[in-house]
Amino acid sequence: MTKIYNFSAGPAVLPKPVLERAQAEMLDWHGSGMSVMEMSHRGKEFMSILEKAEADLRSLMNIPSNYKVLFLQGGAIAENAMIPLNLLNGKSADYAITGGWSKRSVEDAGAYGTINVVASTEAEQYKHVPDFASWNLNKDAAYLHICTNETMSGVEFDSLPNTNGVPIVADMSSHILSREVDVSQYGVIYGGAQKNIGPAGLCIVIVREDLLGNASPLTPAVFNWKTQAENISMINTPPTYSIYIAGLVFEWLQAQGGVAAIEQVNIAKAKLLYDYIDSTDFYVNHVAVNNRSRMNIPFYLADESLNAEFLKGAEANGLLQLKGHRAVGGMRASIYNAMPIEGVQALVDYMKAFEVSH
Repeated sequence: MTKIYNFSAGPAVLPKPVLERAQAEMLDWHGSGMSVMEMSHRGKEFMSILEKAEADLRSLMNIPSNYKVLFLQGGAIAENAMIPLNLLNGKSADYAITGGWSKRSVEDAGAYGTINVVASTEAEQYKHVPDFASWNLNKDAAYLHICTNETMSGVEFDSLPNTNGVPIVADMSSHILSREVDVSQYGVIYGGAQKNIGPAGLCIVIVREDLLGNASPLTPAVFNWKTQAENISMINTPPTYSIYIAGLVFEWLQAQGGVAAIEQVNIAKAKLLYDYIDSTDFYVNHVAVNNRSRMNIPFYLADESLNAEFLKGAEANGLLQLKGHRAVGGMRASIYNAMPIEGVQALVDYMKAFEVSH
C-alpha cells in the first residue's frame, strides 16, 4: 500500500502513536473493564482523564493560574455566540476580518449586540493582516476579536495590536499548540480540537477569571462560561472520548519536547514547502510573506485547468485532501503538528515531478 499523508484542514491527521494507544485501550481502559466511551463522565476513571488533560495543557501552554480551562462542545462556531453572550454586557465589541472564519464570527456575533469591524482585508482577498496603525479600535470596547490563523486563506498573525487594556479574544483553532504563545496577552483563547488537538466535537476555551460573571441573563447555562467553570465543564455531559484523545495528544506533544520543540519542526516544514513554491512560476502563494501560515498553506497552479489532474495524481501518490477550501479554490496543504516532515517532502517531490511533466 502507498504511504498515506493526510493534508486535510480538519478533521485532520492525528499522531500515529496516539491512534495506536487509543486502539490498544479501546475495549479496556487501564484495567477498568470499560472503554472510555462507556464511562460515566463523573466516575473516578474519567475524572482522572479530564484532570490530567487539563494539567498537561496548562503545562504545555504555561497557562497562568488566573485562567480557567473549559472543555466544551459545539466547536469554535458555537463560540461565535458564546463570546458576545458572555462578554458584551451592554457594550460594543471590535472585530477584525482577516479571512473567511473571522468574517463568519462577525456575522454570528451581530445577533447579540453592536459589533464594529475595525479592520478588513476582504476587498483584497485576505492576503495579509492589515497594519495595526490602520485599525479603528474603540478604547471602550468589551473586547477585540481576532482569528490568529485563518485556515482557508492561510493568513497568520505575527504580532498583536496594542489595545490599551481591551481584552483580546483569539480564535486559535488551526494553530493552537503549534507555536509558543504568551497566554497572558489574551483575555480569551479558544479553538476547535479537530486540527491540532484531537477529533471533532471538542472546543477548548481558556478564559481569564476576571472576564467571568458578565454573561447576559439570556445566556443558557450550557453557554455560560462561569457556570461551566464552576462545574468543571460538566453542566452537561462533556465530549468524553474527544477529551480522552486530546489528553493523549498532549502526552505525545510533551514527548516531542513540548511546544517550543514542535515549533521548530513546524518552521522547517513550512520553509520546505514555501521555498519550493517561491522557486517556480508553476505554483504561487498569494499571502504576504510575514503573514504566511505555518499550518495551512494554500497554493495555486498557474494553469488552473490542471487542477483536477494534479489532485488525481496526488491521491495516486498517497497525498490526500489537498483540494483548497471551496470558498478560495486552488490547493491547500495543512501541515499540523502530527504531519511529519517526510510528508511535506513527499508533497514537494510530487509537485516537482508534476511541474516537470507539465
